[in-house]
Amino acid sequence: MVAMLKDIDSALKLNKNELMLILKDEASKVCISHIMKASIFLSEDSKYVQKNYREEYLKSYTEAFITRLKVLKDDKEEYQGYLDDKEFHEALKLLGDQESQVKLGMGFDPNFFKIYKIMALYTTFILEESVHPPGTPFPGGFNVKFDGDKYICPVKERQKDNPGAVCGFCIAEQDPDTV
Repeated sequence: MVAMLKDIDSALKLNKNELMLILKDEASKVCISHIMKASIFLSEDSKYVQKNYREEYLKSYTEAFITRLKVLKDDKEEYQGYLDDKEFHEALKLLGDQESQVKLGMGFDPNFFKIYKIMALYTTFILEESVHPPGTPFPGGFNVKFDGDKYICPVKERQKDNPGAVCGFCIAEQDPDTV
């Protein structure tokens, strides 16, 4: 998918509905076996999360990526506006780099990554929401918040340059209380 999006002529302005069609097409290729394997990956990955918020973490990540896939598939909205070309292509580069790592057997499970990249682009560029929904827990008892105007993340600054995270293009802002 990332390669297909990279092939879009950067001289042309891509609007949100065009991206939505591409993402819906990619989402239609995610089958139940991908979802099951992605869910197993999340469950296995959660073993490394602090026990006191493991269940909340697993629930939040399942909601953010697996469950929300159906939201995308069922989305009939007409979205106005064009993508910010620079931000969009930076996001594609980051996802392309991550995909290369996945293909080498590093980082995410390929089934989870397939869903992860679709949902990261959908939430950021179509819905204009943070990749992790409000309530997503992070170590130290912190979580993503929405103050009615903007999304606030407790780890944005520490993770924005992490090549394995999408924080670099997520629209959430750093929580000033957790800097």
